Amino acid sequence: MAAVLLVLGLALAAALVAGLALGPVRIAPGRVFAVVLGGERGGPLATIVWEVRMPRVLLGAVVGAGLAVCGAVLQALVRNQLADPFLLGASSGASAGAVLVLVLGAGAGLAGLTLPAAAFGGALAALVAVYAMARRGGTMTGQRLILAGVAVQYVLSALTSLVLVLAAKADQLRSVMFWTLGGLGGARWSELALPAAALAVGTGLLLALARPLDLLLTGEEDARTLGLDTGRFRAAVFVLTSLVVGVLVAYSGAIGFVGLMAPHAARIVVGAGHRALLPVAALGGAVFLTVADLLARTVAAPEEIPVGVVTALVGGPFFLWMLRRTTRIEGVTT
Repeated sequence: MAAVLLVLGLALAAALVAGLALGPVRIAPGRVFAVVLGGERGGPLATIVWEVRMPRVLLGAVVGAGLAVCGAVLQALVRNQLADPFLLGASSGASAGAVLVLVLGAGAGLAGLTLPAAAFGGALAALVAVYAMARRGGTMTGQRLILAGVAVQYVLSALTSLVLVLAAKADQLRSVMFWTLGGLGGARWSELALPAAALAVGTGLLLALARPLDLLLTGEEDARTLGLDTGRFRAAVFVLTSLVVGVLVAYSGAIGFVGLMAPHAARIVVGAGHRALLPVAALGGAVFLTVADLLARTVAAPEEIPVGVVTALVGGPFFLWMLRRTTRIEGVTT
């Protein structure tokens, strides 16, 4: 595991340097190191590195890591590798809640906590709704879970669109629509503290819960036999993951498929045990989203593509492959 973490750490460092160096104004990596390590603050290049690109690449790494960790945990909670904050409606719920307060002009209240609080409420409501629909009848299959997630996503997307059409001002519409597709262009140093804290605290708590998460993988009855109150545990972890997802989405918008692909790739490398899986998935998600954001702002330069579009272009085919694989396995076992 140590070797895997080292490789991913080096990959993340390379992705961060590339994110600082590349863009409409290209900066040599050596100059980037001189600015970052030397603490240079004056001059246009230093301003681009410190004030424009650094907050953006750091937010991308934080959001990617958090979505990957939450995706890995949700996959354990529902015992399905197709689970993901986006596919289960959590990101759409957070987006709907945040857009509502943005349009109403309440996003700056309570020391800036209104927006994350609304996103948290939306994410939790969406997760609970999807889980309740998927568990109807006492059993839950991958197809039912995905159908429930798609249904909730459609309802929430329609609600978000309705709010935008009826209530948004003309000057708000473009920025909010861009935000609902996922974007890191608005990152500022002042906005990094809360997402970073949510990632650190949330990941620390989930790592402490690695053993009960592993017990859930053995099955409901076996977990109860081994002393786990699965109902209370699942409810508590749903709340925790919703809080993390809500905070991240409040600052990055709805970005899909990071929480699906990164945990799956990490599981192939280090296995299903969450003590190893969570940190590896976190680093993998951070690398993936940092690179995706770099592509989003360079492929069509000077125009910028929403990073959620880039992750969907990569994650959509991956999801279809996973769905086909899961359906084939369930068909064999039923």
